[in-house]
Amino acid sequence: MPRISQFFGILIYMYYNDHMPPHFHAKWAEQEVIVLIDIDTQKIYAGGLPRPQLDLVLRWAVLHTKELQENWELARKGRPLKQIAPLAER
Repeated sequence: MPRISQFFGILIYMYYNDHMPPHFHAKWAEQEVIVLIDIDTQKIYAGGLPRPQLDLVLRWAVLHTKELQENWELARKGRPLKQIAPLAER
């Protein structure tokens, strides 16, 4: 599972050829908790994170929706994924 971004102890991943709907995985390394978030709606698909970390991930996702959609398409084709800039400030 390629890591496509990282910020404030949060790791963002996307699987190759993953199930629908288009989504990404966010893991907060400190707590080993994972959330799956729908790319188009920024809604939680499964799992969860503590509210402060979830707010950061959702803010990041809104800023990078187009890049996440592009990476989803690359992943579905088995092609290398592009890194996405981290969230710059809290």
